[in-house]
Order: sequence, then structure tokens, then C-alpha cells
Amino acid sequence: MDIRRGTASTRPGSGAGPQAEYGPGSESGPGPGPTRGFRLRLPRTRAGQRRLVWGAAAGCVLALLPSAWLFVSTADRLRSTADAPRTEVAVVFGAGLDDGKPSRYLAGRLRAAADLYREGRVKVVLVTGDNSRDDYDEPDAMRVYLRAHGVPDRQVVADYAGFDTWDSCVRARKIFGVDRAVLISQGFHIRRTVALCEAAGIDSYGVGVSDRHDVTWYYGGTREVFAAGKAALDAAFQPDPHFLGHREPGVARALESAGHRGH
Repeated sequence: MDIRRGTASTRPGSGAGPQAEYGPGSESGPGPGPTRGFRLRLPRTRAGQRRLVWGAAAGCVLALLPSAWLFVSTADRLRSTADAPRTEVAVVFGAGLDDGKPSRYLAGRLRAAADLYREGRVKVVLVTGDNSRDDYDEPDAMRVYLRAHGVPDRQVVADYAGFDTWDSCVRARKIFGVDRAVLISQGFHIRRTVALCEAAGIDSYGVGVSDRHDVTWYYGGTREVFAAGKAALDAAFQPDPHFLGHREPGVARALESAGHRGH
């Protein structure tokens, strides 16, 4: 199935405008009418207050359990480009484009993959990202970048339906036949990547790329706390990706090509 040119994403329409938000008497804006608000009432008894504190503490523990699972399950699976195990395939996960070129974060991931290839630690690079619109093509932009950094086209395989981390992991295993790989992403994302690809059946090691701690970095780290919950559900229930389709021989052919060059 050719999913390189998927259907355009649905875009929600614009809202009704300020007049819909700020009506007479609304708390959100000016108006002469009475305000209607919700007032939180705390328990007055000591027993009720204790129950509230214990309930809040239990909620915090439950919210952090998925993050704890990610840290524990991937503790011995993280490496650097210098000590990544030699394996056949590296998987690079998309991280957005700027004017059709890899974003700074994505470029860092691709440089790490190129380093692994040049050092002979991997033979094939599988790039997985979003190509749901004609004007947005992460995998091809990643391929162009890798080619410019010394990775031949024939050793780069593109997955055009890697819409999220779980989809990319499942498709790498079921569509491209990858059963062992070095995964490359940012440090704040790599644990979730490794955990999900392990759950999808890939013997995985992760290389976390370092970046300066700017606003985007802190946003990504904070987002991971919430994304860990979805990751736990994906690992537990293992839903099908948005697109699955038939098996593709790209990785096998690239490995065969690498083998012929080695003789």
C-alpha cells in the first residue's frame, strides 16, 4: 500500500469570535450582569481534610507511575554514539521541519545517525516521520540531510506513516521487519521511544541526543510527563497504528546491498 501521499489532515474551523466568548454577564469579559462562579469548598473537619490530602497524594503517585515505569524499564538500554552496540539498523524519529528542512532537534538526531553509519556501527538508517500532507514530508527531508552527511541513498529507508512514536515502532517491526535497532531521539524522548519499541517487539537501545536547554527543551521534557501515560496504555493494549498495510522490503534490500559491498 502506498501511503506516501496520505490524506490531508483535518483542520478545525475558526471559533465564533470574541462576541461568542464575552457575552453580557460573562466572567470572561465585561458586562453588567451578575457573575456566576464556582467556589471550591474545602472540608472543614479534620478527617475530611486528611482524606483530601491522601487523595491528592494518591493522585500524584498514580500520575507519576508511567514516568517511573519508563525510567525503570529503560535503565540499562541507553547509550551514546560512542558506545552504541553494533547492529544492522538505526531508527531516527521525526521532530519537525523548518521551511522544508529538518528542525534543529531533528538535525541533531540525523547527525548522530550519520556518525553511527560512518563508524560502521549501523548499516541501514530507517527514517520515520509524517507525510500526511503533500506539502509536508519529514522522511524525504531526513533522507536529503543524511545524504549530505555521508549516508548513501541506498542505505536510507523511509517510513512515511510514522505519525507518533508508537506507530513508528509498530511499523518498524511489522512493516519493515526490524527486530533489533539503535533508536535515536532527544534525551527527554528516548526513554519513551525505547520502552515503546521494546513493547512492539524490537530489541532496542537508545541514543539520546544532547541539546541546549532552551524553551523547546523544557517544553519537551514537561510534555513527556503527560505522554508517559499514553505510552503505558499503548504498551498495555497495543493498538494498531493509523496505517499498517503490507510488509515492505526496503530494510532487507538495503541490508543485502550493504552485504554485497562488504564482500
